[in-house]
Amino acid sequence: MLRKEWGDPESSTSPSASQRLLESLFGMLSILAMLAIIVSAAMLIASPAWGHGGGLAADGCHNDRKTGTRHCHRAANNSSQQEVQAQRQQGGPVYHRNCDAARAAGAAPVRRGQPGYARHLDRDNDGVGCEN
Repeated sequence: MLRKEWGDPESSTSPSASQRLLESLFGMLSILAMLAIIVSAAMLIASPAWGHGGGLAADGCHNDRKTGTRHCHRAANNSSQQEVQAQRQQGGPVYHRNCDAARAAGAAPVRRGQPGYARHLDRDNDGVGCEN
């Protein structure tokens, strides 16, 4: 006996339960696939926002234009006092991430106008950073 396919114009019978089940499963899979594409696209668009596109110095820091301070995104290398002195002699910029780094480099207290002075080191804004 020949089996007539559903949708065959010669067939006058309605689709079987298994055909309807397959059609509904295919419809759900299509919806799930579209949902997965939408969610993936949304995750790419809403991925973690980066603070800025770069412009970091070798120590992983940069100047913040809004606050006028310098902040870091990566841990800075511990600079020794010799490296700081070499930078001073060469006229290069001296930067201390925090007062602990300034003390370790032998530069604390650092006064306004001296290499290595920065506003983030002078909390009371008296011109002397890392005084304690």
